[in-house]
Amino acid sequence: MGRAYQNRKESMAKTSDAKAKVYSKYGREIYVCAKAGGFDPDGNLTLRGLIDKAKKDQVPTHVIDKALKKAQGGGGEDFAPARYEGFGPCGCMVIVECLTDNPNRTFGDVRQCFTKTKSKIGTQGTVSHMFDHSAILVFKGDDEEAALDALMEADVDVTDIESEDGNISVFTADIDYGKAKQALMDTFEGIEFEVDEIQFLPKGSTPVTGDDDIEMFNKFIEMLNDLDDVQNIYHDAEL
Repeated sequence: MGRAYQNRKESMAKTSDAKAKVYSKYGREIYVCAKAGGFDPDGNLTLRGLIDKAKKDQVPTHVIDKALKKAQGGGGEDFAPARYEGFGPCGCMVIVECLTDNPNRTFGDVRQCFTKTKSKIGTQGTVSHMFDHSAILVFKGDDEEAALDALMEADVDVTDIESEDGNISVFTADIDYGKAKQALMDTFEGIEFEVDEIQFLPKGSTPVTGDDDIEMFNKFIEMLNDLDDVQNIYHDAEL
């Protein structure tokens, strides 16, 4: 799989200039995750990984705590996940993940990003079959065999494992995320994950060439990232 997860996902931390918007997106995602799976990070590995990721992106502790307290209180907004798919500039395939309290508004906003950049939004399943929904865990180490043994012992469906530049990258089926993370934590004392996510990884790539097309693609991504409801953007574009 190589490092597709590094350059095929548009990170909100890198593409948004406004720190407040980054904080808001993390706060919303932490709130939803805690409300769905429990607000104790020790018992909710997805939440734990999300909080660690937020800290790496320099999200203040008070923002994280506020989201957890809101989830614990049971009140607040009723956000729900929404996913949109379609074809971006030059026909590249795009998946947009959102958290929204108003699906009609969010769909309209996302559709506008597609139409204003000569792109085409589709129905669910339009392009997702051309992506693998994978859990990705990357940590420092070089004992790839020990990692694989631990994952096999835990009955994890490992789709790929790599050792490169002092890091081990593990790719598993998304449903095995919890088992994989726990197995690695039990095997490697004090493990810290450089990457701890579930992503859509493209099975191929679509070239986007020419200054005009690249400019349109960048505009498309920027417009999506400007939307408060958008959490993640995945694509197969190769610039």
